[in-house]
Amino acid sequence: MRLVAVIIIALMTAACDREQDITGSTSICPLRNTSYNPRDLNQCVSACKSCDRGTTVTCTTSCTLKGAR
Repeated sequence: MRLVAVIIIALMTAACDREQDITGSTSICPLRNTSYNPRDLNQCVSACKSCDRGTTVTCTTSCTLKGAR
């Protein structure tokens, strides 16, 4: 009986839909603007906020770590 319960729990856990990885999809969004410069902090933060739905603090940190000034 315990084995059946363990198998059912394992199958339920395996069937859970994980969040899809969005890596790569966010790089397309800023490129829609032809004058986008990822090294410009203001442009990078604006793109981050609109494309990644980030906040000013997280986007500023992210852009700074990516090398925007």
